[in-house]
Amino acid sequence: MPAPHLVVTAVPVPPASLLGRLAAERSAFADAYALSLPRRIALADFVEAFYTTRLFKLERWLLARIGRPSTDADAHALAQGRGQRMAAWTVQARTEDELLMHEDSGATRSWFRLEADEGGGSRLYFGSAVVPRSRGPDGEPRFGILFHSLLGFHRAYSRALLRAAARRLG
Repeated sequence: MPAPHLVVTAVPVPPASLLGRLAAERSAFADAYALSLPRRIALADFVEAFYTTRLFKLERWLLARIGRPSTDADAHALAQGRGQRMAAWTVQARTEDELLMHEDSGATRSWFRLEADEGGGSRLYFGSAVVPRSRGPDGEPRFGILFHSLLGFHRAYSRALLRAAARRLG
């Protein structure tokens, strides 16, 4: 069982966040996960830690096989605001406490958010959005069989990625 401060919980997507606004504007599926750390963390440190975990490096290795290579230096540049790309993702929007990345196909987004916790800690958020490629007769979003079949894996993987980033932050 993870230490109490590394417990990842599913949380509602904050409506005013970059991810929340995207989900509302595009009728996208969106989810978010959060955990708290007992010390202050900068968004740049969170983003760099996330993209340089051993778990994400496996994903980076796979992406490099399909022509989307990335390095720890790319992660550092992105985190510091000096880079715009990381493997298959490009910065879509950035604020002082949020980063929204879009994947090359335009169908998915990755989102990072940092909030100061009471008592000097930090609350780290990681979320995703999937923009529907089609709509039903009433305009409702439709997601394909691949989306539905991978949703359970996606949820577990999102939690694992956030937990790995928190561990990397110490």
